Order: sequence, then C-alpha cells, then structure tokens
Amino acid sequence: MTTIAQLCSLIRSKNAGPFVLTFDLMFTDQASYDRVRRTKPITKALLADLYKQQEDDITLVYHDQALAIKASFPRPVFQGEPRDSDCYGGQQYVPLMSIKVSD
Repeated sequence: MTTIAQLCSLIRSKNAGPFVLTFDLMFTDQASYDRVRRTKPITKALLADLYKQQEDDITLVYHDQALAIKASFPRPVFQGEPRDSDCYGGQQYVPLMSIKVSD
C-alpha cells in the first residue's frame, strides 16, 4: 500500500506562533492529491490519536488550488518551555509520513 510520503513532494511541521503547531502536506501532482482527497486517510480523529489532541482543537483544511492539506492544533508544550524538545516544531511531521493511502 502507498504511504502519504510517497505521494507528497513536501511534508513539514512548524510553529504557528509559540502556542500552535501547523502541518503542511503538499502533493506532487493532481492525481496524488485527488487520491488523498477522495480516500481521506488524514482525519481529525487520526491526528487527535497521533498527537494526543482533542478533535475540536484541530483545524484540518484541504486546499484544492494548492494541492495541499494543512492541519493545526495547540502545541502540547509551549515553545521555549523547559519540557519543549522541539523549539521550532520542525520534527513533529514524522508520524504523518507512514499514513497508508488506499487506492
């Protein structure tokens, strides 16, 4: 089965300020984006489970014109706090890479 990483040209995470993480998934072509848009392997429920968040706190948007998906939610630890192990939020995308995408 195909993973989301195989269909994207870029998967990244970053801070959207000190209190929010944001994730961008950008697709290599229209067919790959359409496949993910149709099968919806990325849901608020999945993100809530992966990142220990409440579904109501997650914003998930499909950007058809940009062939991209964006998700955002509160950082579990605010940027710069003593327990913050990823100050820029740049390493948080890794769990998304292995999400399976059906045909």
